[in-house]
Amino acid sequence: MRTRRFTRPALALAVSLAVAGPALLSAAAQAQPLTLSELASDRAIGQPEVVATFHGAMPTGVTVTQEGRIFVNFPRWGDDVPFTVAEVKGNQLTAYPNREINQPDDAKPGERFLSVQSVVADGQGRLWVLDTAAPGFAEPVKGGAKLVAIDLKTNKVVKTIVFPAEVIRSTTYVNDVRFDFRIGEAGVAYITDSSLSGTGGIIVVDLATGSAVRRLTGDRSTSPEKGFVPVVEGETLLQRHADGSTAPFSVASDGIALSPDGKTLYYSPLSSRYLYAISTALLRDPNVSEAQLSAAVQDLGEKGASDGLEADASGAVYAGDYERNSIRKREPGGEWRTIVHGPQILWPDTLSVGPDGYLYFTVNQLNRQPGFHAGKDLRQKPYALLRVRINAAPAPTR
Repeated sequence: MRTRRFTRPALALAVSLAVAGPALLSAAAQAQPLTLSELASDRAIGQPEVVATFHGAMPTGVTVTQEGRIFVNFPRWGDDVPFTVAEVKGNQLTAYPNREINQPDDAKPGERFLSVQSVVADGQGRLWVLDTAAPGFAEPVKGGAKLVAIDLKTNKVVKTIVFPAEVIRSTTYVNDVRFDFRIGEAGVAYITDSSLSGTGGIIVVDLATGSAVRRLTGDRSTSPEKGFVPVVEGETLLQRHADGSTAPFSVASDGIALSPDGKTLYYSPLSSRYLYAISTALLRDPNVSEAQLSAAVQDLGEKGASDGLEADASGAVYAGDYERNSIRKREPGGEWRTIVHGPQILWPDTLSVGPDGYLYFTVNQLNRQPGFHAGKDLRQKPYALLRVRINAAPAPTR
């Protein structure tokens, strides 16, 4: 009888197969089909809490005062908007400061709220209302684009600044605003122009005189990113018309945040994944040319595609990420990390740091609007105001 000889590798393989054979057979027997819910899935990050829900119009802006009062706004983009600024009390909305001022009247453009895009508590006892005067993104009503300050103790309008005609173009859409009361007699406001069809820019307003100038108009940092193609909920985001034609999602400078010392302004186009920064001293200096200002812009790299921006007292910057259903935090050292992520974070819009150590943010399903789906409204009510604990205080304004 002939004896078969094995080499060492062959012998090792034979032994391992002999030992593993029953286990392999057992694993094969257990390989039964599973349901999707039993498979590994995308993990949620953070623990967001629901503060309020909205069953009517779609909200954009939110702000939280030093006393913990919460205000939101509803731009007139096509929804039925009974009032464009409201205070949130529990889960109830109250027109603010009253219903009359919330009734649009083109014959009184400087006295009524026509279409409010942003509300910001200034840390000095006032709520500021930024009125685009551009319902449905139309050309702004003449004399209607304005900043309105409301005293939070009396709930009365105490100041109205109608923007000078030279800073409000036919395509201007004033979007968000930040304040610094350490500058000048009464402070300064920085406002983004997030034009959908024209050029973006930063508007700088002297709050004492109401005078205003445009800076960085049409600069690459305030313009939609070239070749930008966002993907939201797995779908390329385009303007999709009923006739089948499409157009790019192209929106200029939108989110804005101010460093705690007031020396640096952060901003980003809505159609971009990049964060930019500029010295506020240069921005305010009339002797600095546009070319010099553009050269001084800092490109801080990719942060994700975001709508709102916010800063806290430690110097951290927060940004929504509407492509990833997330909110991200840029540490003072420059590192980004995700603090909230989950399937319910459907288009995080405006961010606001509250006095209670929470970051508040609206979630409004902006990408599901009819204009992106050939006239079909895919939004599912309610919209929501959420918050997540960040253990940080609001950036000071004085």
